[in-house]
Amino acid sequence: MEMTQLEFFLQVIAEGSFSKAADAVGRTQPAVSIAIRRLEDEVGAPLFDRSQKTPTLTEAGLAIQDYARRILALRDQARGAVAELRELKRGLVRVGANESTSLYLLPQVILSFREKHPEVKVEIYRHVSERLPREVLDRGVDFAVLAFEPEDRDLESFCVLRDELSLILNPEHPLAGRKEVTVEELGREDFLAHNVRTASRNKVIEVFAQHHTPLNITLELATVETIKRFVQLKVGLAFVPHMCVREELERGTLATVPVKGLTYVRTLWATHRRNATHSHAAAAFLAALRQHAKAAS
Repeated sequence: MEMTQLEFFLQVIAEGSFSKAADAVGRTQPAVSIAIRRLEDEVGAPLFDRSQKTPTLTEAGLAIQDYARRILALRDQARGAVAELRELKRGLVRVGANESTSLYLLPQVILSFREKHPEVKVEIYRHVSERLPREVLDRGVDFAVLAFEPEDRDLESFCVLRDELSLILNPEHPLAGRKEVTVEELGREDFLAHNVRTASRNKVIEVFAQHHTPLNITLELATVETIKRFVQLKVGLAFVPHMCVREELERGTLATVPVKGLTYVRTLWATHRRNATHSHAAAAFLAALRQHAKAAS
């Protein structure tokens, strides 16, 4: 059963004539008649009583008429839904990210994206970075932003942001006014750390070990937000990504001091399946991420 057959069938009903229906659809009368005959052969019953000058519907024709209208209406709705997706009047984007990316990078991108495409829904799935490549490969998310570039050949990545690791402390701490501190001086301080081992934490441990200086991690916490709060309460010092404390540093509720011999630049990568065909919404969000990366570079 073809859509054109149903269209011709409904047009004959509307015009009350095969010839007028043919003119309306831009076909010859024989072409319309053949299409209706094929439809009748397929349903196994005549749809029109042709014994009169004006074709009238048979009982089977009356039954098919309702179904034909619904089928064509569903086709039009399907076309409309795809058009809305193409025009980004609807759609869904699923993004995987770790805690710091979810809180401090993606909100800026989402706000910019929603100004252009307010009807598109964005869902953020929070996972540790190590789990995110598998989520992308398993299609749990359209793409992910993570703190390392996956080596899997089925994945493709591009740099979104390069962010430095910062030492943060309470503004009233004795070291807060210094232009620079040494690793040895920090060996006398208590430190707070995230309870997830990351490349940046390993870098800090490595540098302290190279200076034969103890890294006194006295408290491990689950979120960067909690770490910042505890630093403000003078519980200890911490190393965190700079993007996570930009606002507090501007307000003066936290302070930062460069550490001699300790620099670490963390790169955030947007990762997606190689050669994947993205939805219109996902492709537009990836474009927004690329634009954000270009502006930040």
